[in-house]
Amino acid sequence: MVNEKQLIEGCLKQDRKAQKILYEKYSSVFLGVCSRYTRDRSEAEDVLQEAFLKIFTNIKQYAGIGSFEGWMRRIVVNTAISQFRQNVKHYYQQDITDVKESKIDENVVIDADFTQEELLQVIRDLPRGYQMVFNLYAVEGYMHKEIAEMLKIDVNTSKSQFSRARKIIQMKLNELSKERMPGIILKENESRI
Repeated sequence: MVNEKQLIEGCLKQDRKAQKILYEKYSSVFLGVCSRYTRDRSEAEDVLQEAFLKIFTNIKQYAGIGSFEGWMRRIVVNTAISQFRQNVKHYYQQDITDVKESKIDENVVIDADFTQEELLQVIRDLPRGYQMVFNLYAVEGYMHKEIAEMLKIDVNTSKSQFSRARKIIQMKLNELSKERMPGIILKENESRI
């Protein structure tokens, strides 16, 4: 078994076998990352391929400080962001003011178990800007100021899009929960006891 240091050295020498091993070791993890930033598997695979090309091309820039996987993950996320920025004109964009505010009861607990696919689809169904901000803040742990710089938006736009994304996710999960338990439909202002 080849260790990480040997893989990096092999990739620095453009050894195809080392590159293949590195790809096979991390591709499934990073495909999951790409899937959160894209609309479907095909788009996620495209981002993944582009990210690995960048990793192999720029591996000499990895200084050996910190996690190598973390270094690669930043490249994957940045590749997804770059693709989003390149294709933003092709996506149907909802202006923040056009999204209908839905009232979410913060006290209602959704007690259904959701599959990974269901959760991923709920995130994928978000408007693209909301999807990017939600993933960067809630999953990757970036601060709104960092997100604003990455996406070239205002900090308050980042905060607003995250808040609205969260509300949409809560609403969609609540709908999924109700579909699973059709006998339990709450009328507005009715509470479950």
